[in-house]
Amino acid sequence: MKMTVLDTETNIERMAGTPVLSSADALIRVDGVRHAFGAVEAIQKISLDIRPGEMVSFIGPSGCGKSTLLNIIGGLLNPTEGTAYVDGQAIEKPLPKKMAYIFQESVLFPWSTVLENVKVAMEFQGAPRSEWNRRAEDALKLVGLTDFADSYPRQLSGGMKQRVALARALCLETDIILMDEPFAALDEQTRLVFGEELSRLLARTKKSIILVTHSLAEAVLLSDRIFVFSARPGMIKATLEVQEQHPRDPSFLTSEKFNKLRNELYDLLREEVLKAMEQQSGMRGAKA
Repeated sequence: MKMTVLDTETNIERMAGTPVLSSADALIRVDGVRHAFGAVEAIQKISLDIRPGEMVSFIGPSGCGKSTLLNIIGGLLNPTEGTAYVDGQAIEKPLPKKMAYIFQESVLFPWSTVLENVKVAMEFQGAPRSEWNRRAEDALKLVGLTDFADSYPRQLSGGMKQRVALARALCLETDIILMDEPFAALDEQTRLVFGEELSRLLARTKKSIILVTHSLAEAVLLSDRIFVFSARPGMIKATLEVQEQHPRDPSFLTSEKFNKLRNELYDLLREEVLKAMEQQSGMRGAKA
């Protein structure tokens, strides 16, 4: 039985597992998904739903299957069991007209300008060439890089390169953006400032975003809901709901509500991180 405890002081909802929405409410639905890499079971019987215009985070210890589930939703990987759906359609391959992907590395072409790097995404998507300039320029404006359209990647900071990657995803005009630890290479301060910008962008565009992250602060700052993964095989241990409107004000970072949720998230993850460390130690011992 699923248990829900609502903290009325902070409007933080903690659920064992995750609520299942009606098919009409869910944009993305994961139904009993399990995946194994040979004898190693990565994720085990995960079911969840994501609403239109919602930003969610997947967080958990290393090796718990967060990226595996993201790749299944993105159509890059077919599950061993179960099915993922978008708009009621089973996901069996990448759907570039529905979902854009941002990886940990910005993967920019060093010989191309910022504008050219954004436009190449539309070429791969098969968008009409007549729309490339307009859509690329609109996307660069959204991420605040209009003045750097003619610059090259070597002239940009790490945070600016990730903005280009975000613009490349935005120009595809999909309803869904999948983000696999896109800020991992940035320092904590830059990550949080970038997070504030992403929250403002989310408020303007109403896109659905799934973020894989290891950062507790990043998950709390950005998410409407946080799916907490157990150690391998990954399952949804709990779902935390942050009832805070986008765009998130910088003062949210120092609020009692923010600190309480981050602390609860740490409490949920600590046991799983210890389990993951034991698993890794056992694997090293077996190899020795």
